[in-house]
Amino acid sequence: MAFSCEFSGKKPIYGNKIVRRGKAKRKGGIGQHVTGITKRRWKPNLQKIRVIDENGRVHRIRVCARYIRAGKFTKAPKGIQKMRLQQLKKSQSS
Repeated sequence: MAFSCEFSGKKPIYGNKIVRRGKAKRKGGIGQHVTGITKRRWKPNLQKIRVIDENGRVHRIRVCARYIRAGKFTKAPKGIQKMRLQQLKKSQSS
């Protein structure tokens, strides 16, 4: 499972960090000069949440925070799997 959102498909974005030295020309200097370029990446804000799907099963998925805030999922309440196991045991014993 890669570092990406399972629904929106957001992944890390790659780019460069550019270090400049000097005063800008518009501020009265002789201009800025690039003194270093370093590779870097921006990561999406991924969270692991427990979700109930259409069949009523509980899954743990990695989703970006924007989708969680938008309310696109129904979160599973804590202890729901234990409750289901107890219900199954009761129905099997009866």
